[in-house]
Amino acid sequence: MASCSPTSGVVLAAGASSRYGGVKQREFLPAVLAALRETSVTEIVVVEGAHALDVPGVRLVRCDDWDRGPGASLRCGLGALGDVIERALVVLADGPDLDPRAVERVLAADAPFAAATYDGTRSHPVLLARSVWDVIPDAGGRALEPVLIDCSDLRPPGDVDVRR
Repeated sequence: MASCSPTSGVVLAAGASSRYGGVKQREFLPAVLAALRETSVTEIVVVEGAHALDVPGVRLVRCDDWDRGPGASLRCGLGALGDVIERALVVLADGPDLDPRAVERVLAADAPFAAATYDGTRSHPVLLARSVWDVIPDAGGRALEPVLIDCSDLRPPGDVDVRR
């Protein structure tokens, strides 16, 4: 059974958006945040880096080391969470099709590290217990092996790198 402790949502929004040709975080964050607000996540932290963001209703965390990789941004977000937070749900700012049902499925996982899969492809959301926060490399969670949570019946959140 999943933990009853509060779970914070960490939205990674620190990248440069260089392939996108604009600040994609500003375009996609509203949809991602709307989806998270429909879930049981108790707090939302948005990690900014390459671009300053103005996002009402969330806690913004600045990551000066964002260019070291997604793991650096993730560590900034996790480091900003309070001591009572035992688990963090991680999503990408450029995943505008995030489904709140996928969030709840991943939150229900009884594992220190869990990730949604869509038709066999690992994606987001990702759940990280505090016990694994210290082992996240600069490359991010891709270097770690999660328990996979099947969300194939749901639409994947996306990971938009170029304009549609």
